[in-house]
Amino acid sequence: MVLEKLEEDEAKKKAQQEMMAYVQKQESCQKQFCQQLDIVQEEIQRLSKHKQDILDKLKICKAELEAKRAETSKLKHKFKIYAQIPNTDVKFLARFKEGEGWRDDSCKSIRGVFTISQRAAVLLQGGQALLTFEEEKVAHQILKLTSCRVSCESTTLDVKPKGIALETAVKFEVQVDVSRKELKVFNIPPSLPEERMKDRLEISFSRPTRGGGEVENVNYNGNTGTGIITFLKPGVAWRLAMKGGYKLNLESEVNVMVRPAYEYKLERFQTSCGLSKRTILLQDIDDVEDEEDLQDHLEIHFQKPNNAATKDPPSQQDSLL
Repeated sequence: MVLEKLEEDEAKKKAQQEMMAYVQKQESCQKQFCQQLDIVQEEIQRLSKHKQDILDKLKICKAELEAKRAETSKLKHKFKIYAQIPNTDVKFLARFKEGEGWRDDSCKSIRGVFTISQRAAVLLQGGQALLTFEEEKVAHQILKLTSCRVSCESTTLDVKPKGIALETAVKFEVQVDVSRKELKVFNIPPSLPEERMKDRLEISFSRPTRGGGEVENVNYNGNTGTGIITFLKPGVAWRLAMKGGYKLNLESEVNVMVRPAYEYKLERFQTSCGLSKRTILLQDIDDVEDEEDLQDHLEIHFQKPNNAATKDPPSQQDSLL
C-alpha cells in the first residue's frame, strides 16, 4: 500500500510539473502573440497614415493639374491666331515615296521668314486736318463741295475738302537661312600661311574641351581675316556662336569673334498706292482757337445730317494741325 501511494504521489507530482510547464509555455506564447499583435497594429496604423498622406497629395496634385489645364486652355485661347486662308487649287503630280529625297532634318538650315509692311501715311502741314467717315458715300459727297463753312464760337471758317493721294507703300519678305553646321569666324590675324592657318583652325575648333567638335571643312580668307568652319554634326556651330568669342592656338593664343553663318534674300517685293475712300483732307484751317476746340467744332459740323456727314470719333481717326 505504501509503495502504491508513493508511486501515485510521484505520478501526481510529475503531472503537476508538466501542467506548470504547459502553463508557462502558454503564458510565453500569449506574451509573444501580444507583442506581435502590437507590432502588426503599429504597422497597420503607419500604412494607413501613409495611405492617407498619399491620397491627400494626390488630391493636391489633381487640383494643381486642373489649374494648369485651365491656364493652358486660357493661354491657348489667348495666343490662338485666326486667319482666313484663301482657297487654293492644288494639283498632285505623283505619289511621294518614303525615303526619296529625304534627309535628316537636323542637318537642314533654320529658316526664318519675315514680312515687312509699310503702312500708308499722310504728312499734315499747318492748318490741315484729316477726317475719316463711316461711309464712303459721305466722303464722296463732301469732296464735291468747293468749301465748307464751319461755325466756331467767335468766327466762321471756310475750309476746303480735298481727296488724299496716299504715298507709295511697300511690302516685302525677307528669308533668312541660318546654318546648323557652319560657323563664321572674324578677326583672324594673318600670322600664318593659308594652309597652315586652315590646319590650326581645324585643330582649334576640334577641341571638345572648348565646346568644339569634329570639323568637316574649313574655308579661310586671308585678305578679310575671316573663315567658315563646317562641323560634321549639327548643333556645335550654334553652341559656339552663342558664346560670341573663341580662343585660337596660332603662334600664340588669340581671341576671335564667332557668329552664326546665314544667308538672306528679298522676296515678294510689292508696291501699292491709291486714294483713300473714307478719309478726306481739310485745308485752310485758320488758327483762331485751341487745337482741341477746333477739332470739336469740325466734329460737330460734319456730324450734322444737313452737312451730309456721319463721322467716326476724332479721338481715333482725326488729326489736326
